[in-house]
Amino acid sequence: MHKTVKVSLALIAVVMFCAMSVLICLHFYTEKVTVQSEEYALAIETATLKKGSSGALVKQVQQKLKNWGYLSGKVDGIFGNATKTAVQKFQRKNKLTADGIVGKKTFEALGINANSSNSSNSNTNKKPSTTSTNNDTYLLAKCIHGEARGESYTGQVAVGAVILNRVKSSKFPNTISGVIYQQNAFTAVIDGQINLEPNQSALNAAKDALNGYDPTGGCIYYYNPKTATSKWIFSRPVVTTIGRHVFCM
Repeated sequence: MHKTVKVSLALIAVVMFCAMSVLICLHFYTEKVTVQSEEYALAIETATLKKGSSGALVKQVQQKLKNWGYLSGKVDGIFGNATKTAVQKFQRKNKLTADGIVGKKTFEALGINANSSNSSNSNTNKKPSTTSTNNDTYLLAKCIHGEARGESYTGQVAVGAVILNRVKSSKFPNTISGVIYQQNAFTAVIDGQINLEPNQSALNAAKDALNGYDPTGGCIYYYNPKTATSKWIFSRPVVTTIGRHVFCM
């Protein structure tokens, strides 16, 4: 009996030791991940890119600027004169100090931060935080989500671009809300899909469109040829087709 008890106690001790070891390892791993996340957030917070800088972060900035039409040069990760000029154009567009230096405010305007360090079409399934967006961005995202969810990311940006092109056109109301809620203008408003909560992809697409990315080349109309019923829309000059939508002038 005594020998059996001793063996049992030894086994219990071994099990407890193993369990404690696992808990300690998990604690240090979690702590390490937290510290790394905080360090990355701090790096983005304090990062400054300017002429002469290079690396992955420069490449990310260049890709955003190229997508939105500010940069005509290469996306090579090297911050040269072309990148500086593109940054200045972007800063003027967003009413920032046009010094050609990418600091905290310019990073934020580009949509690059510790929570979204990848390209603007990443994290598409993440629930958006509407408190971080203004009313125009959020409303535009709702319309994009209602009209183009299921389309490619470029197709979603294209729908947002059409709405913004209408705002600029004298043929339509001069506000985003005026264009979206113009009578019979969008199916999503007619059938109530405008009231659906937009996902992160729609929010990102709205931001990209607002920052000047226009895959349509200035179009003010689009339609799905399989569902369109208006004969008039088929008479419009076609510019491009993206996914299921035809974009026209």
